[in-house]
Amino acid sequence: MFRIDKRILNYLVIILLSIITFGWTFWIFHRPFLPEVVAIVIVVRMIASTLLFKDYALSWSKARPKTFLIKSAVYFVAFAVYMPIFYGKVHVYLFVTELFTFLFAINFLMYAYAFYINKSKITKTKEVVIYGAGKAGLKLEEELQDSPYKIRYFVDDDTLLQGRSIDAIRIVSKENLKKRIGGKNKLNLLVIAMPSAPAKRVQEIYEDLNPYFEKIQILPSLESILTDRPFSKQLKEISVEDLLARHPKDLDKTAISSFISNKTVLITGAGGSIGSELVRQCIRYGAKRLILLDHSEFNLYQIEQEVTEQAEIACVMQSIVNQEQLRHTFKKHRPDIVIHAAAYKHVPLVEENVEEAILNNVIGTKNCIDLAIEHGVKKFVLISTDKAVRPTNVMGTTKRICELYAQNVPSGETEIVAVRFGNVLGSSGSVIPKFKQQIEKGGPITVTHPEITRYFMLIPEACQLVLQAGAIGKGGEIFILDMGEPVKIVDLAKKMIELSGRDDIQIVYTGLRPGEKLYEELLIDESNARTEYTSITIASPTPYPIEQLREDIQELLKTNHPLSALKKIVPEFDHKTNLDSTSEKDEVKPR
Repeated sequence: MFRIDKRILNYLVIILLSIITFGWTFWIFHRPFLPEVVAIVIVVRMIASTLLFKDYALSWSKARPKTFLIKSAVYFVAFAVYMPIFYGKVHVYLFVTELFTFLFAINFLMYAYAFYINKSKITKTKEVVIYGAGKAGLKLEEELQDSPYKIRYFVDDDTLLQGRSIDAIRIVSKENLKKRIGGKNKLNLLVIAMPSAPAKRVQEIYEDLNPYFEKIQILPSLESILTDRPFSKQLKEISVEDLLARHPKDLDKTAISSFISNKTVLITGAGGSIGSELVRQCIRYGAKRLILLDHSEFNLYQIEQEVTEQAEIACVMQSIVNQEQLRHTFKKHRPDIVIHAAAYKHVPLVEENVEEAILNNVIGTKNCIDLAIEHGVKKFVLISTDKAVRPTNVMGTTKRICELYAQNVPSGETEIVAVRFGNVLGSSGSVIPKFKQQIEKGGPITVTHPEITRYFMLIPEACQLVLQAGAIGKGGEIFILDMGEPVKIVDLAKKMIELSGRDDIQIVYTGLRPGEKLYEELLIDESNARTEYTSITIASPTPYPIEQLREDIQELLKTNHPLSALKKIVPEFDHKTNLDSTSEKDEVKPR
């Protein structure tokens, strides 16, 4: 097919538009047309278009605001060249008027052409409302132009924006939107385009507008958005994680970066839910080298495949119980920081395997701490749990012993800190994946007790705060992450059923499991100290003579009565076994 060279088309546009704009300008000012002046201006414009910014090759079909600026700059430069030539011969106001007329005409033509060429050929069969008229909402509006969705409204909470419009799409308030939809049929889709909005706000929007839409989708959080992918491709169904997510407002990325950047970091349990996210965060914050240690071949393989091209890593398939192998790892890799996430955490399974839990959780942690001190590691961060507070199960008690050892061991140059937090959303073995599987099978959802509550936090948020606590720790502290308000598990189950769109799923109560209590706590007492961050506090220290603690830990390995030995070290350990008789009065409610 015959195609005219872009340069020729560009020159033809300059010639024709210049003749028209000069003719119009001379006519409105009642001046005679000066062909010799017009000819010189055209030549100068053609030369400027050829030499500056490759203006002659600019694609009109892909015109953007920057294209307008380039066009304007080119012809202003041309004006600066030909204006002095005719100064005193032709009135300046004629040239200025013609210049702005020419700029308006050429840019109008360019954008009209771009709009026509790029106008979606897709029939708009569905209606969408975008909640949020900020940058994310505007980007979505642009991307959805080539989709079957017609954008009916923008919704925004900012009263200054309400009543205005974006590309002829009206911006309304939430209440105004409900009035406009009224009792009509539901609209097809609501997109919540506010990636930095707190979960509470997202939940309010969802509950308020859910009756008006067939489907509600949401953009991921700012931390999860991939900048190299279109926002419209990252929209996802709203989930219970989105409704429970908490985004710490005092996240100090500078402190985390200073802590992690250019360091060699050893992460135990690197293939687990927490460990693998810590790996991702350490890469994000510029770790020089990562040592990924895990005894699970499959978990280690998965994280290795994910990050192998993103950072310098070494994978160590090893158990933390084997001290000599672990010593070789420390000696070989010489980590600056150790983040200890390896542990057995599933309460009922640990109840059935007490000796193995003691070996892995207590002895394994002791090995890691001792070797970190032996090899001069600068910082050791222990991942602990809210179940270590007044524990009613073996898992929580073993983690409490780890905290005691971390607080009281002579650490030399190594700063040892522990970070305590509650359940993380979506971790392996957690309640949410279990509920999802039960819903997929048609139910019922099993909940142990109608009053059972838990603290929840998203894995990325918890891991970022872990690194932040590690950054500010000086040694000996137990940091406690602000987990917000506890959530009733039965309410969580009801919300997941609602989000699934099914009304045939029942909830069945199965009774508390061994070692399980109704309420989790994060503080042992009220004498906690504040840090500079509201999301992180410090538990009061618990002194324990280290030689006595070491003897008591050795006794754990030898005794035939491990529960008694655990209670000797952790007197507040109140083992729950006869759970059918457990009543609310036996539990300590969080304040």
